[in-house]
Amino acid sequence: MQRADSLLVRLALATVFLAGLSAAAIGLLPPGGVPAAHAQQLNAPPWLMRHVGTGAGQIAPVVLYRARSLYFQQLQGGKIRNGCYFAMDATRPSGVGKNGRFYIICERNQVFKVMSSGHGNGRNLGRLGNFANGRECAKNFSNAQDSKLTAGGPYLTAELKDSFKGYYKANGKTQPLVRTFIQFEGMGEAANARPREIGGHASVTLHWQCRMKVPGNQYADKEGFVPYGSFVNYTGGRSNGCTSWSWEDAQDIKELVRNNPTTLYIYPESRDIAAVAGGTNGAYWNAACLRSIGKPKFWPKEQLEPVIQRWKASLPKGPPPKPLPICR
Repeated sequence: MQRADSLLVRLALATVFLAGLSAAAIGLLPPGGVPAAHAQQLNAPPWLMRHVGTGAGQIAPVVLYRARSLYFQQLQGGKIRNGCYFAMDATRPSGVGKNGRFYIICERNQVFKVMSSGHGNGRNLGRLGNFANGRECAKNFSNAQDSKLTAGGPYLTAELKDSFKGYYKANGKTQPLVRTFIQFEGMGEAANARPREIGGHASVTLHWQCRMKVPGNQYADKEGFVPYGSFVNYTGGRSNGCTSWSWEDAQDIKELVRNNPTTLYIYPESRDIAAVAGGTNGAYWNAACLRSIGKPKFWPKEQLEPVIQRWKASLPKGPPPKPLPICR
Protein backbone atom coordinates (compact mmCIF):
# COMPACT_ATOMS: atom_id res chain seq x y z
CA MET A 1 0.00 0.00 0.00
CA GLN A 2 1.32 3.43 -0.86
CA ARG A 3 1.96 5.74 2.09
CA ALA A 4 -0.76 8.24 1.08
CA ASP A 5 -3.38 5.50 0.83
CA SER A 6 -2.33 4.08 4.18
CA LEU A 7 -2.64 7.52 5.79
CA LEU A 8 -6.16 7.86 4.40
CA VAL A 9 -7.19 4.58 5.96
CA ARG A 10 -5.60 5.55 9.28
CA LEU A 11 -7.44 8.87 9.16
CA ALA A 12 -10.66 6.91 8.79
CA LEU A 13 -9.68 4.87 11.85
CA ALA A 14 -9.51 8.00 13.95
CA THR A 15 -12.91 9.34 12.90
CA VAL A 16 -15.25 6.40 12.57
CA PHE A 17 -19.04 6.71 12.76
CA LEU A 18 -20.68 6.43 16.17
CA ALA A 19 -23.49 4.00 16.82
CA GLY A 20 -26.96 5.42 16.31
CA LEU A 21 -26.29 7.21 13.01
CA SER A 22 -29.55 7.43 11.11
CA ALA A 23 -29.53 4.99 8.23
CA ALA A 24 -32.44 6.81 6.63
CA ALA A 25 -30.41 10.02 6.50
CA ILE A 26 -27.66 8.33 4.52
CA GLY A 27 -29.82 6.25 2.24
CA LEU A 28 -30.47 2.76 3.63
CA LEU A 29 -30.80 0.40 0.70
CA PRO A 30 -33.01 -2.68 0.47
CA PRO A 31 -31.27 -6.03 -0.04
CA GLY A 32 -30.80 -7.52 -3.49
CA GLY A 33 -29.01 -6.79 -6.73
CA VAL A 34 -29.11 -3.91 -9.17
CA PRO A 35 -28.38 -4.02 -12.91
CA ALA A 36 -25.23 -2.22 -14.01
CA ALA A 37 -27.38 0.02 -16.22
CA HIS A 38 -29.18 1.36 -13.15
CA ALA A 39 -26.18 2.47 -11.12
CA GLN A 40 -27.95 5.74 -10.30
CA GLN A 41 -30.31 3.78 -8.05
CA LEU A 42 -27.45 3.16 -5.65
CA ASN A 43 -28.22 6.41 -3.81
CA ALA A 44 -24.54 6.66 -2.92
CA PRO A 45 -22.82 10.03 -2.40
CA PRO A 46 -21.39 11.68 -5.55
CA TRP A 47 -17.73 11.15 -4.57
CA LEU A 48 -18.37 7.40 -4.23
CA MET A 49 -20.34 7.20 -7.47
CA ARG A 50 -17.19 8.30 -9.30
CA HIS A 51 -15.68 4.91 -8.33
CA VAL A 52 -18.63 2.85 -9.60
CA GLY A 53 -18.12 0.83 -12.76
CA THR A 54 -16.56 -2.32 -14.12
CA GLY A 55 -13.16 -0.92 -15.10
CA ALA A 56 -9.84 -1.17 -13.30
CA GLY A 57 -9.95 0.46 -9.87
CA GLN A 58 -13.76 0.58 -9.83
CA ILE A 59 -16.44 -1.34 -7.96
CA ALA A 60 -19.30 -2.96 -9.88
CA PRO A 61 -22.75 -1.47 -9.10
CA VAL A 62 -24.25 -4.70 -7.77
CA VAL A 63 -21.27 -5.28 -5.46
CA LEU A 64 -21.47 -1.79 -3.96
CA TYR A 65 -25.26 -1.96 -3.72
CA ARG A 66 -25.20 -5.11 -1.64
CA ALA A 67 -22.18 -4.06 0.42
CA ARG A 68 -23.86 -0.76 1.37
CA SER A 69 -27.15 -2.54 2.12
CA LEU A 70 -25.44 -4.95 4.48
CA TYR A 71 -23.37 -2.24 6.18
CA PHE A 72 -26.19 0.21 6.86
CA GLN A 73 -28.59 -2.52 7.98
CA GLN A 74 -26.03 -3.76 10.52
CA LEU A 75 -25.23 -0.18 11.56
CA GLN A 76 -28.88 0.69 12.05
CA GLY A 77 -29.43 -2.53 13.98
CA GLY A 78 -26.64 -1.67 16.41
CA LYS A 79 -24.52 -4.67 15.42
CA ILE A 80 -21.55 -2.50 14.41
CA ARG A 81 -20.29 1.07 14.83
CA ASN A 82 -17.30 1.06 12.51
CA GLY A 83 -17.06 3.94 10.03
CA CYS A 84 -15.70 1.67 7.27
CA TYR A 85 -16.92 -1.44 5.50
CA PHE A 86 -15.46 -3.97 3.08
CA ALA A 87 -16.47 -5.52 -0.21
CA MET A 88 -14.90 -8.12 -2.47
CA ASP A 89 -15.63 -8.92 -6.10
CA ALA A 90 -14.38 -12.50 -6.55
CA THR A 91 -15.35 -12.45 -10.25
CA ARG A 92 -12.41 -10.14 -11.00
CA PRO A 93 -8.80 -11.25 -11.54
CA SER A 94 -6.82 -11.40 -8.29
CA GLY A 95 -4.54 -8.61 -9.50
CA VAL A 96 -2.58 -6.03 -7.57
CA GLY A 97 -2.97 -2.31 -7.05
CA LYS A 98 -5.72 -0.69 -9.10
CA ASN A 99 -6.48 -4.04 -10.70
CA GLY A 100 -7.47 -5.41 -7.30
CA ARG A 101 -10.86 -6.64 -6.15
CA PHE A 102 -11.05 -6.01 -2.40
CA TYR A 103 -12.42 -2.65 -1.28
CA ILE A 104 -12.20 -0.55 1.88
CA ILE A 105 -14.92 2.11 1.88
CA CYS A 106 -15.23 4.79 4.57
CA GLU A 107 -17.99 7.12 3.42
CA ARG A 108 -17.73 9.84 6.04
CA ASN A 109 -14.06 10.38 5.23
CA GLN A 110 -14.41 9.71 1.50
CA VAL A 111 -11.96 6.80 1.55
CA PHE A 112 -12.13 4.30 -1.31
CA LYS A 113 -9.22 1.88 -1.39
CA VAL A 114 -8.74 -1.01 -3.85
CA MET A 115 -6.34 -3.87 -3.16
CA SER A 116 -5.51 -7.38 -4.25
CA SER A 117 -7.06 -10.41 -2.60
CA GLY A 118 -6.73 -14.15 -2.99
CA HIS A 119 -9.53 -16.64 -3.69
CA GLY A 120 -10.00 -20.27 -2.70
CA ASN A 121 -7.82 -22.68 -4.68
CA GLY A 122 -10.21 -25.63 -4.37
CA ARG A 123 -9.15 -29.24 -4.98
CA ASN A 124 -8.64 -31.67 -7.85
CA LEU A 125 -9.82 -35.08 -6.61
CA GLY A 126 -9.31 -36.84 -9.93
CA ARG A 127 -12.19 -39.13 -10.88
CA LEU A 128 -14.22 -37.92 -7.89
CA GLY A 129 -14.28 -34.36 -9.16
CA ASN A 130 -12.16 -31.40 -10.12
CA PHE A 131 -13.14 -28.13 -8.48
CA ALA A 132 -9.73 -26.46 -8.51
CA ASN A 133 -9.24 -22.80 -9.44
CA GLY A 134 -6.52 -21.07 -11.38
CA ARG A 135 -4.41 -18.28 -9.94
CA GLU A 136 -6.01 -15.26 -11.63
CA CYS A 137 -9.71 -16.11 -11.96
CA ALA A 138 -12.07 -18.24 -9.85
CA LYS A 139 -14.40 -20.63 -11.66
CA ASN A 140 -15.54 -22.78 -8.71
CA PHE A 141 -17.23 -21.59 -5.52
CA SER A 142 -18.63 -23.46 -2.53
CA ASN A 143 -19.55 -23.34 1.15
CA ALA A 144 -18.58 -27.02 1.62
CA GLN A 145 -16.35 -28.06 4.51
CA ASP A 146 -12.75 -28.78 3.41
CA SER A 147 -13.46 -27.62 -0.14
CA LYS A 148 -10.90 -24.78 0.10
CA LEU A 149 -13.28 -22.64 -1.96
CA THR A 150 -14.64 -19.12 -1.57
CA ALA A 151 -18.31 -18.68 -0.64
CA GLY A 152 -19.95 -15.38 -1.51
CA GLY A 153 -22.41 -13.64 0.76
CA PRO A 154 -22.65 -11.34 3.80
CA TYR A 155 -20.12 -11.52 6.62
CA LEU A 156 -19.15 -9.73 9.83
CA THR A 157 -15.58 -9.54 11.06
CA ALA A 158 -15.03 -11.13 14.46
CA GLU A 159 -12.07 -11.82 16.76
CA LEU A 160 -8.40 -11.61 15.79
CA LYS A 161 -6.09 -14.57 16.37
CA ASP A 162 -2.29 -14.46 16.19
CA SER A 163 -0.56 -17.55 14.78
CA PHE A 164 3.17 -18.28 14.97
CA LYS A 165 4.42 -19.68 11.65
CA GLY A 166 8.12 -20.09 12.41
CA TYR A 167 11.41 -18.24 12.02
CA TYR A 168 12.99 -16.91 8.83
CA LYS A 169 15.88 -14.65 7.85
CA ALA A 170 15.36 -11.16 6.44
CA ASN A 171 17.92 -8.35 6.12
CA GLY A 172 20.48 -10.55 7.83
CA LYS A 173 18.29 -11.04 10.91
CA THR A 174 16.50 -14.19 12.05
CA GLN A 175 13.00 -13.27 13.17
CA PRO A 176 9.61 -14.85 13.89
CA LEU A 177 6.63 -14.65 11.56
CA VAL A 178 3.41 -14.11 13.47
CA ARG A 179 0.38 -13.84 11.20
CA THR A 180 -2.95 -12.43 12.38
CA PHE A 181 -6.14 -14.20 11.34
CA ILE A 182 -9.42 -12.22 11.30
CA GLN A 183 -12.32 -14.61 11.88
CA PHE A 184 -15.43 -14.04 9.74
CA GLU A 185 -19.00 -14.69 10.86
CA GLY A 186 -21.08 -15.57 7.82
CA MET A 187 -24.80 -15.32 7.15
CA GLY A 188 -27.11 -17.24 4.83
CA GLU A 189 -25.21 -19.73 2.71
CA ALA A 190 -21.99 -18.54 4.33
CA ALA A 191 -23.26 -19.18 7.86
CA ASN A 192 -20.76 -22.02 8.36
CA ALA A 193 -17.76 -19.67 8.01
CA ARG A 194 -16.61 -20.34 11.57
CA PRO A 195 -16.50 -24.18 11.39
CA ARG A 196 -14.86 -23.80 7.97
CA GLU A 197 -12.29 -21.48 9.60
CA ILE A 198 -12.95 -18.80 7.01
CA GLY A 199 -11.49 -15.37 7.61
CA GLY A 200 -8.82 -12.98 6.38
CA HIS A 201 -5.05 -12.80 6.80
CA ALA A 202 -1.87 -11.59 5.14
CA SER A 203 -0.84 -13.62 2.09
CA VAL A 204 2.47 -14.70 3.59
CA THR A 205 3.67 -17.96 5.11
CA LEU A 206 6.83 -20.01 5.64
CA HIS A 207 8.09 -23.04 3.77
CA TRP A 208 9.58 -25.05 6.61
CA GLN A 209 13.08 -26.45 6.09
CA CYS A 210 14.38 -27.52 9.50
CA ARG A 211 14.05 -27.23 13.30
CA MET A 212 16.07 -24.62 15.15
CA LYS A 213 17.12 -25.17 18.78
CA VAL A 214 16.20 -22.14 20.92
CA PRO A 215 15.66 -23.24 24.55
CA GLY A 216 13.43 -20.89 26.49
CA ASN A 217 11.95 -19.30 23.37
CA GLN A 218 8.27 -18.41 23.83
CA TYR A 219 7.39 -20.26 20.62
CA ALA A 220 9.52 -23.37 21.21
CA ASP A 221 8.02 -26.84 21.62
CA LYS A 222 8.61 -28.97 24.71
CA GLU A 223 12.00 -30.02 23.30
CA GLY A 224 13.09 -26.43 22.69
CA PHE A 225 12.71 -26.38 18.89
CA VAL A 226 11.03 -23.90 16.56
CA PRO A 227 10.47 -24.38 12.79
CA TYR A 228 12.72 -22.43 10.45
CA GLY A 229 12.09 -21.80 6.76
CA SER A 230 11.92 -19.52 3.78
CA PHE A 231 9.48 -16.61 3.55
CA VAL A 232 6.72 -17.05 0.95
CA ASN A 233 4.69 -14.10 -0.35
CA TYR A 234 1.65 -15.17 -2.41
CA THR A 235 -0.08 -11.79 -2.69
CA GLY A 236 -2.66 -11.90 -5.47
CA GLY A 237 -2.57 -15.69 -5.48
CA ARG A 238 -4.82 -18.40 -4.09
CA SER A 239 -5.69 -19.42 -0.54
CA ASN A 240 -7.44 -22.24 1.29
CA GLY A 241 -10.78 -20.45 0.98
CA CYS A 242 -9.91 -17.47 3.16
CA THR A 243 -9.52 -13.89 2.01
CA SER A 244 -5.85 -12.91 1.83
CA TRP A 245 -4.17 -9.53 1.42
CA SER A 246 -0.65 -8.17 1.07
CA TRP A 247 1.23 -7.81 4.35
CA GLU A 248 0.90 -4.00 4.29
CA ASP A 249 -2.82 -4.03 3.49
CA ALA A 250 -3.49 -6.70 6.11
CA GLN A 251 -1.97 -4.49 8.83
CA ASP A 252 -4.35 -1.63 7.96
CA ILE A 253 -7.36 -3.94 7.83
CA LYS A 254 -6.37 -5.50 11.15
CA GLU A 255 -6.29 -2.11 12.86
CA LEU A 256 -9.62 -1.12 11.29
CA VAL A 257 -11.45 -4.07 12.82
CA ARG A 258 -9.58 -4.65 16.09
CA ASN A 259 -12.31 -4.56 18.78
CA ASN A 260 -14.47 -2.79 16.19
CA PRO A 261 -16.22 -5.25 13.83
CA THR A 262 -17.63 -4.30 10.48
CA THR A 263 -19.26 -5.87 7.45
CA LEU A 264 -17.80 -7.62 4.45
CA TYR A 265 -19.85 -8.49 1.39
CA ILE A 266 -18.32 -11.01 -1.03
CA TYR A 267 -19.74 -11.29 -4.52
CA PRO A 268 -20.92 -13.64 -6.14
CA GLU A 269 -23.51 -15.67 -4.26
CA SER A 270 -24.88 -18.96 -5.61
CA ARG A 271 -27.84 -17.21 -7.26
CA ASP A 272 -25.48 -14.95 -9.19
CA ILE A 273 -23.37 -17.91 -10.31
CA ALA A 274 -26.49 -19.75 -11.46
CA ALA A 275 -27.70 -16.69 -13.37
CA VAL A 276 -24.40 -16.22 -15.20
CA ALA A 277 -24.00 -19.95 -15.90
CA GLY A 278 -27.56 -20.00 -17.26
CA GLY A 279 -26.98 -17.02 -19.52
CA THR A 280 -29.40 -14.68 -17.74
CA ASN A 281 -29.26 -11.23 -19.31
CA GLY A 282 -28.05 -8.54 -16.95
CA ALA A 283 -26.26 -10.86 -14.54
CA TYR A 284 -22.85 -9.39 -13.69
CA TRP A 285 -19.46 -11.10 -14.04
CA ASN A 286 -16.10 -9.59 -14.82
CA ALA A 287 -15.71 -9.90 -18.60
CA ALA A 288 -12.01 -10.85 -18.63
CA CYS A 289 -12.46 -13.65 -16.12
CA LEU A 290 -15.62 -14.90 -17.80
CA ARG A 291 -13.70 -15.30 -21.05
CA SER A 292 -11.03 -17.18 -19.12
CA ILE A 293 -13.22 -19.62 -17.17
CA GLY A 294 -16.18 -20.17 -19.48
CA LYS A 295 -19.07 -20.81 -17.09
CA PRO A 296 -18.71 -20.51 -13.30
CA LYS A 297 -20.03 -23.21 -10.98
CA PHE A 298 -21.33 -23.26 -7.42
CA TRP A 299 -20.93 -26.57 -5.57
CA PRO A 300 -23.55 -26.82 -2.75
CA LYS A 301 -22.18 -28.27 0.46
CA GLU A 302 -24.85 -31.00 0.37
CA GLN A 303 -23.38 -32.19 -2.93
CA LEU A 304 -19.68 -31.65 -2.34
CA GLU A 305 -19.11 -32.61 1.29
CA PRO A 306 -19.90 -36.35 0.76
CA VAL A 307 -17.48 -36.39 -2.19
CA ILE A 308 -14.71 -34.87 -0.09
CA GLN A 309 -15.39 -37.35 2.73
CA ARG A 310 -15.14 -40.29 0.30
CA TRP A 311 -11.85 -38.93 -1.00
CA LYS A 312 -10.45 -38.49 2.50
CA ALA A 313 -11.52 -42.03 3.44
CA SER A 314 -9.75 -43.40 0.36
CA LEU A 315 -6.37 -41.93 1.27
CA PRO A 316 -3.77 -44.54 2.26
CA LYS A 317 -2.97 -44.80 5.96
CA GLY A 318 0.77 -44.23 5.92
CA PRO A 319 3.21 -43.72 8.79
CA PRO A 320 3.15 -40.38 10.63
CA PRO A 321 5.24 -37.64 9.01
CA LYS A 322 8.88 -37.53 10.01
CA PRO A 323 10.01 -34.55 12.12
CA LEU A 324 11.90 -31.77 10.41
CA PRO A 325 15.67 -32.19 10.34
CA ILE A 326 17.66 -30.13 12.83
CA CYS A 327 19.07 -26.91 11.36
CA ARG A 328 22.82 -26.67 10.84
